[in-house]
Amino acid sequence: MGATRRGFLKGAGLATVGAGLGLPILDPARLAALPDGVRESGPLSRLAIVVDVDRCRLDGVRQACIEACERAHNVPHLPDPAQEVRWIWSETFGAALPDQVHAHTPAERREAPVLVLCNHCEEPPCVQVCPTGATWKREADGIVMMDMHRCVGCRYCMAACPYGARSFNWRDPQAFVPTRMDGSPYSDYPMRTRGVVEKCTFCAERLREGLQPACVEAANSVPGGQGALIFGDPTDPSSEVSRVLRERHTVTRRPGFGTGPNVYYVAPAGAGAAADRGGPS
Repeated sequence: MGATRRGFLKGAGLATVGAGLGLPILDPARLAALPDGVRESGPLSRLAIVVDVDRCRLDGVRQACIEACERAHNVPHLPDPAQEVRWIWSETFGAALPDQVHAHTPAERREAPVLVLCNHCEEPPCVQVCPTGATWKREADGIVMMDMHRCVGCRYCMAACPYGARSFNWRDPQAFVPTRMDGSPYSDYPMRTRGVVEKCTFCAERLREGLQPACVEAANSVPGGQGALIFGDPTDPSSEVSRVLRERHTVTRRPGFGTGPNVYYVAPAGAGAAADRGGPS
């Protein structure tokens, strides 16, 4: 660790927790700017995304979500798959939700593509193991954040996360950020550096401006993608997220770990033994 970084970490103190590369932070005093479906007054208990597995099978929907996220956050495209940086990506249904398949689950259903991202858990193990406070859970809304300035690259959080939702910058990512025709990046979102971890933040910077997360906005703008991703406060009975969780059979990823994910999946009918039994949600 260089002297500059060491000095920063020593002198930063609690005042920088949440500041993260100058990212705008949503605090209780600014909740009035929240988008539709999110409570507009009082502190939030949590925010969540519901993913409709069937609607996300459309290639155009998944690709639009991934591209929107990568452009909004200057996510680099590294040529080596082993060094891939990803905030939202696609896995097979069987890999993403192994509790929802069994030996007789049809291959078509098992291999169906599913969007996955950071689950912004109720009990995030990544927060528990971070030695510098670089990752923390916001009290206002439960979003699990990253402060790349405080990250020292120990990767404890990556080892602790059971969902593979964090990426490490093995190389300087700035040379691999997608750009416009004129060579400028798509977004002014702060660039990261080599040696730090990054991940999805539920687009905290967009929430502050009263916008939906980029992936949610993109999904709902694609033909056939309306309702593929739904964002809001599940503790607010009037929100669309709350309605879907009440009326549809939903599941979370690897519930046995006890992390309490806040990304839910509307499972297709007969998705597996757990679904047939009305299993964990």
